[in-house]
Amino acid sequence: MSSPTSRWGALAVLCAVIFLDALDVSMVGVALPAIQHELGLSTSSLQWVVSGYVLGYGGLLLLGGRTADLLGRRRVFLVALGVFAVASLLGGLVDDGTLLIVARFVKGVGAAFTAPAALSIITTTFPEGPERNKALSIFTASGASGYSLGLVMSGLLTEIGWRWTLLMPVPVAIIALVAALKVLPRGKEERAEGGHDLIGAVLITASMLLLVFTVVEAPAAGWASLRTIGSLVAVAVLLGLFVLTELRMRHPLVRLGILRSGPLVRANLGLLILFGSYVAFQFVAMQYFQNFLGWSALGTALAFLPAGVLVAVTSTKMGDFADRFGTGKLIVIGSAALAGGYAFFLGIDSDPSLAGLVIPGMLLMGIAFALSFPSLNIQATNGVDDDEQGLASGLLNTSGQVGGAIVLAVVSAVLTSGGATLSIEVLRSAIVVSLVLALTGLVISALGLRSRAAVAAPPAEEAKVYETV
Repeated sequence: MSSPTSRWGALAVLCAVIFLDALDVSMVGVALPAIQHELGLSTSSLQWVVSGYVLGYGGLLLLGGRTADLLGRRRVFLVALGVFAVASLLGGLVDDGTLLIVARFVKGVGAAFTAPAALSIITTTFPEGPERNKALSIFTASGASGYSLGLVMSGLLTEIGWRWTLLMPVPVAIIALVAALKVLPRGKEERAEGGHDLIGAVLITASMLLLVFTVVEAPAAGWASLRTIGSLVAVAVLLGLFVLTELRMRHPLVRLGILRSGPLVRANLGLLILFGSYVAFQFVAMQYFQNFLGWSALGTALAFLPAGVLVAVTSTKMGDFADRFGTGKLIVIGSAALAGGYAFFLGIDSDPSLAGLVIPGMLLMGIAFALSFPSLNIQATNGVDDDEQGLASGLLNTSGQVGGAIVLAVVSAVLTSGGATLSIEVLRSAIVVSLVLALTGLVISALGLRSRAAVAAPPAEEAKVYETV
């Protein structure tokens, strides 16, 4: 893909797909009450409409990233996008809650393979430096915009019917699939050497699936219950076996040496905190706006609009900012903005001010995503060899998804601790969880600035720097 036209054409298709992936994470949220009413789902079953997607997505991301490296990024991307489209169609047509949850899980599996394959296509197509930074900023901003605007679109579509929130991605995915067949190269692409680490794949996939399942079920089962503790112990055992397997394998699924990169580790922690804290905040805000204040689905969705618009408008500039100021500084500023946004919402009451609380808080979160999300992706993939770009992408996306599942489970436990009736005090306590995480992220990102060489070195030197950070 040597010509600039073909590169940027491919980027447009990849951005559309990551927009869909992110859109689906948030779009079903506003439609949940309508889904529950029509399909007769219990509250415990209803959460799996969201959690089923997260389980498939977060549990299989690492496998998806490495599969793209081994089998070919174009092939994996196209097959996974087809699976995503079919699962979207089935999810919008079924009349049974169990079938809907299964369709959502399969859809998450499709996203688990499209997301890292798409990111690794970009990082192996655009040369490291300003051009790749610009491409990554547009790509990641597309994901952030999809996630932020998902609630708005869900509010609009739910007014017509909840099924449209599930069916809307179908034609877009089909158009993207046809376009991808044309713009993604058919020629031979570089693939990672080595065979398939089947044992490692089974162990890491099982551990991620069990971890996500455990944290989602923990509020209902009890964090101190034998079931939860036993599951967490099983996760630790599986991860331990995975590490031992990878150390002994000639061609491991995850080369553990990649974790010696300080920027990569910090990027993973950063995305875990950014996505995890925001997913939790969004859940709390939905409870506050709809269940406590009695706002409509559309009104609730529009409250999130400022953040989404800000991310979309600034998307093309983030690569230039990263070139000029370095990713480390942008992440620090973004972390501070995120904490500020959560702090604003500690002032919630029974009659919130749009101008004094809701809009400023949402704008700060928009700034946080606009600055941090692209910068974390750039930081995680710079200096990584082409044959491990899928692995780096899978690690990063897994951190975000697992972080979302864990923090959401914690916040759900906080909300239910106050009984069936929501109160301002309980809602504020739940927001404090996100605020504490954001402040932790600010500390981690600030400590990263101490390694001035990793932030300021030109792209050609970054690979050498990362080996020692």
